[in-house]
Amino acid sequence: MWYLYVIVFLWVLVVLQSSVDVNYFLRMGFTYVKARYFKKRVHILSSTKITGLCLTTDVDYLLSHMNNARFLRELDFARADFYQRTGLYGAIQGKGGAVVQGAATIRYRKFVRLCSFYSIVSKIIYWEGSSIYMEHRFVSPTDDFVLAIAICRQRLLKVESEDLIREIMSSEKSPESGGYAKPEMPLDLAKWIESNEISSANLRNGC
Repeated sequence: MWYLYVIVFLWVLVVLQSSVDVNYFLRMGFTYVKARYFKKRVHILSSTKITGLCLTTDVDYLLSHMNNARFLRELDFARADFYQRTGLYGAIQGKGGAVVQGAATIRYRKFVRLCSFYSIVSKIIYWEGSSIYMEHRFVSPTDDFVLAIAICRQRLLKVESEDLIREIMSSEKSPESGGYAKPEMPLDLAKWIESNEISSANLRNGC
């Protein structure tokens, strides 16, 4: 009878693999556990880093380098690591809020080759209203070359970013000033926000 259990198990695996992205959920769970229980807590304005490997499931039709869409998918794991290590996600939940991806832009500079390692360095670069803006850099571990750079807007629900960040920083010491210190808005971020606002206005006007 043991072979029946094996058949059922294999059938369940096939159904799961064909209906959901099993690898995604397994890796997300691993990232969460590792960040929460095995990595050191970091300051909310510090950078976090995770390491990835370009596998055959990540490449495009040329079978030589990472698919463009895969870059954005990898940011889910980078954010999960950042949220846990900085305590950001716990603080959002503690206020009865939630967070969703509001917008993202990415600029590619160099291929991530098949079977090559890369790092994703993540940090908060600005916040205002219900938005937190993060920068993610794909970095080559051999020469620190920035392979790609992404800017993402994290939209907070039922929470204001100023109150949230101030509360988190009140229990920590800022590495820059020893207190609450909001960074200046980078010029490229300002232009990107302006572009998004123009796009929103066009959509509201039916363009």
